[in-house]
Amino acid sequence: MDNKRKGPIGIELVRRGLVDQDDINRALDYQRENPNKKIIEIINTLHLCDEYVLIEALGDILDERSILLTKDDINVNVSDYISLDVAKQNKAVPFDIIGNKIKVCFADTLDKKSVDTVRLILLNKGLIMERYITFEKNINDILESLEGVATENINSNTDITGLVDSIIKTGIKKRASDIHVEPEEEDVRVRYRIDGELLNAVKLPKEKQPQLVGRIKAISNMFQEKQDSQDGRIIMYPDYNIRVSSQKNIYGEKFVLRLLKKNMNIRGLVELGFPNDEQLIKTSFNKRNSITIIAAPTGEGKTTTLYSIIDYLNRPEINITTIEDPVEIRILGLNQIEINEKLRFADSLRTVLRQDPDIILLGEIRDTETAEIALTAGQTGHYVLSTIHTIDSIEVITRLRKMGISNYDISSTVGTTVSQRLVRKLCKNCARKREFTEEEKNIINKIGEKYNIDFNLEGKYTYDAVGCKECNNSGYYERIGVFEVLNFNDNIKELIVKGASSIEIRKEALKEGYKPLIVDGINKVVDGITTLEEINKKIIF
Repeated sequence: MDNKRKGPIGIELVRRGLVDQDDINRALDYQRENPNKKIIEIINTLHLCDEYVLIEALGDILDERSILLTKDDINVNVSDYISLDVAKQNKAVPFDIIGNKIKVCFADTLDKKSVDTVRLILLNKGLIMERYITFEKNINDILESLEGVATENINSNTDITGLVDSIIKTGIKKRASDIHVEPEEEDVRVRYRIDGELLNAVKLPKEKQPQLVGRIKAISNMFQEKQDSQDGRIIMYPDYNIRVSSQKNIYGEKFVLRLLKKNMNIRGLVELGFPNDEQLIKTSFNKRNSITIIAAPTGEGKTTTLYSIIDYLNRPEINITTIEDPVEIRILGLNQIEINEKLRFADSLRTVLRQDPDIILLGEIRDTETAEIALTAGQTGHYVLSTIHTIDSIEVITRLRKMGISNYDISSTVGTTVSQRLVRKLCKNCARKREFTEEEKNIINKIGEKYNIDFNLEGKYTYDAVGCKECNNSGYYERIGVFEVLNFNDNIKELIVKGASSIEIRKEALKEGYKPLIVDGINKVVDGITTLEEINKKIIF
């Protein structure tokens, strides 16, 4: 079912008399509107051939065992053999086992990487894989049923008010950060983002879509008649401030509800996953006349880390002002300013500098103007904390350079840069302890050799992410940060002033004891907090 095989498969189906050329033309027309769909899947979707006959023919053409896989064919607990994450990434489902031979069904047996990934995992468990092929839709349907969050509180038979209320309350109960309400061709899909991953919750009848749209707009204070993108807010849940965004797609209006808990407890830096090193914390975050920048892509917890640093520094004799978009957590004793369409970061920062601040938390450095004012604040006796979008702590220097900030200003003002990623923690309720495989040991030891670190695997164990009701069958529960810290010493500053490249700065930083993200990630694997698979999703080995 590889793209290169689309033509030959279509021709072979015509030759066998299973479809005719008009059917193939219809499939090709459909594919032009849905370029990610494969011909064989389209023929099945359009019911151009009996599905049992079609899957049997596909197996014969590709010289593979084939099966029209359904939930009734699953005779094993899938997560006992591969995690649901691995199953989703590789579109593979173990479905039967006899002795040491396990049957695994794939959506694409020509995808060698996926087949080998699953084969090696099972080989490490002493199992020999027999591969089968089925339609991708069948694989997706089975995985959706396995990964779906418990939806016992979503009552789709109630009136629309009760339905929307149950969707939101179930999201709150399941620790969702976002709720996606997505119109599709034949239904409306509801998904929850839990611990960074989107999980299916429920599919609602298409006829409920107009009522759903109307109710969400009503409680979000949005314009009912407007179908263009708009933002709203739901304030009817006492402990939550819910931001709502709408976006029209080809099947209607999609909504994303961001669940922000009010008066949320701020976690300490070590609890977030920051290295448990008091001296490192003091060196990195207890400064004046400088700026500390947290770097990471969107959704990796930068703002949460800023709040934890502020909590660490907050004392009655210090004047702390924050400029945020939006203010996500209200903290007693802080002066918090919220950005809006009329009030920009740069304008607010100029005003704040006249308010006698000791520490300024600036939600994000987005442009040259804001960067210049932030660095000026750091040069005039203030301590500034902010975030920036870039891949690691050293690339912050490159990012600021591209904004037009001089090498002198960067070296004289930036004191610390921190980069981070969020990875999921193993569910303590269902994680299964085992020894590291030789392949895992080789990966860890190679990383140790590269950075001159002994991870010491003697007597250490890792865990398989199994999945249970507690963790929504994901095998993971909550997230933790993986961190790297670069404190700018005299050697680093001198290189910056000279205009050294990020590669030269990285070499020097490594000599000075800088440890990149992967080192903290491996430490958390060795400590049994997360898995290599989870680290590899965020940090390439």
